[in-house]
Amino acid sequence: QVQLVESGGGLVQAGGSLRLSCAASGLTVGWYYVGWFRQAPGKQRELVAGISSGGNLDYADSVKGRFTISRDNAGNTVYLQMNSLKPEDTAVYYCNAIVLLNKYWGQGTQVTVSS
Repeated sequence: QVQLVESGGGLVQAGGSLRLSCAASGLTVGWYYVGWFRQAPGKQRELVAGISSGGNLDYADSVKGRFTISRDNAGNTVYLQMNSLKPEDTAVYYCNAIVLLNKYWGQGTQVTVSS
């Protein structure tokens, strides 16, 4: 069974950093496209960053230069390093994996950035 579990969220001051983890089971993260999404109250869920099986990286313009997505194939985990955090980064962050025609989501982890 495919399962994604996010962790690493929390409360951080503006300008600080957090590292989110997406631990996968039931799939090999190096074989699929894995992305980080976020959703703030009253807003649509949006793509933050993604990494393809070939290592191609995608970032939302709002986080480019501040966030870095990476993959640990041995640990079967995808990370999102978030630096220079801003209050507008506050949201629930979700891990997503595209496996053929199926999409899988984790439960989300809350990131709150205070000013």
